[in-house]
Amino acid sequence: MLKRFFVILAAILVGYGAAQFAAHSGAPSWWPDRERDKNVRYFRDVMQLVKENYVGEASAGYHDLTRSALSGMVANLDPHSQFMLADEFQETEDELSNVFGGVGMQVEQRDGQIVVVSPIAGTPAERAGMRRGDRLLKIDGKTIDNPTVDKTVRLVRGEPDTEVIITVYRPSQNRTIDFKLKRERIRLESVLNATVRADGIGYLQITQFSERTGEEFADALKSLEKRGLRALVIDLRNNPGGLLDAAVDVCNEFFDKNELIVYTQGRTPESKETFRAKGGHAPRTYPIAILVNGGTASAAEIVSGAMKDTKRAVIVGEKTFGKGSVQSVMELQDGEGLRLTTARYYTPSGITIHEKGIAPQVELEISADDDDKIRLQQSRHDLTTPADFEERFGFQQIDDAQLTAAEEVLTGVLAQREVKR
Repeated sequence: MLKRFFVILAAILVGYGAAQFAAHSGAPSWWPDRERDKNVRYFRDVMQLVKENYVGEASAGYHDLTRSALSGMVANLDPHSQFMLADEFQETEDELSNVFGGVGMQVEQRDGQIVVVSPIAGTPAERAGMRRGDRLLKIDGKTIDNPTVDKTVRLVRGEPDTEVIITVYRPSQNRTIDFKLKRERIRLESVLNATVRADGIGYLQITQFSERTGEEFADALKSLEKRGLRALVIDLRNNPGGLLDAAVDVCNEFFDKNELIVYTQGRTPESKETFRAKGGHAPRTYPIAILVNGGTASAAEIVSGAMKDTKRAVIVGEKTFGKGSVQSVMELQDGEGLRLTTARYYTPSGITIHEKGIAPQVELEISADDDDKIRLQQSRHDLTTPADFEERFGFQQIDDAQLTAAEEVLTGVLAQREVKR
């Protein structure tokens, strides 16, 4: 009987070919992947040659060679994927929980350089004056050779109260700048500056999307509503993104139950995943404006895109960054981990964010200098008078033209609603 089984199996392989049979939906999961196995053997042979013959200072043990190979393999996929050693994986976990030791800046790899996407509000990097677009050249006086996000983050982070010197090139001023920063334990509230004007127009800022953002946002919203909120500005400028679930939680405060907020699509049709509103809140029909700029990225773009797509908000400002890829974080053996690009984000209408961004309906650009001043004004409420602010920073507080434009849009909508009554 066993012999007959192998005769039948051989006939199938001859008729269809080994590759066709393995790809068939009925092929068993244990069927060998000959191309993979061939390359694994090739890798093993090369690693053995290096192990036996390499002479130099670098370690050529199996453990180190394997991890170097894994790091290179994943890093070559795209700027966002990364193989992480145990300490790096722990740092990633800390960051997702909104707690880490560092200076507080979001960086991205572009054209072989490490570029600041946005300094995080209220952190040493933001207070020192780092800007989006700054290109990192040196850490503690040492040039960053073959720069990667992983390598740069490791160099910048460290224990609180230790110092690090970061040298950047600022293209807008054609000069290099040294920033001497003292590391802090970065544990931030992500929803800030919730206020309501006398006319009922409210404002709040979301600086990033972390584990507690949804809860913080819901609490802030309820507080504003109790204070007579009639319209709302949500400020997502220079928000580098974060957790997908946090973005969904923010949108959930405005969406109806089971309404589509965002979906992701991976390599296969079966990998599509939809994220829908849970509901559970009273209807919110007041007008909303969302402020965005080139530092608005990832999860912040999900909120902007979903609210724009469903006509729940008017987008004001500048075109967003355009980071629409999903990175899944997976724990491996020995505390190591893998961050891998596994899907793309899509707005409810099927628009991809990746490398395109969200275009505002009311476009209003401001200079890098004004953007820098406005971020300082937003973050330094400890300076209670204009004179104190000017003494500290050397300039008078300026009008936030983008915020003014958003408030004017909302004032117009409220006026139209009064007329219709």
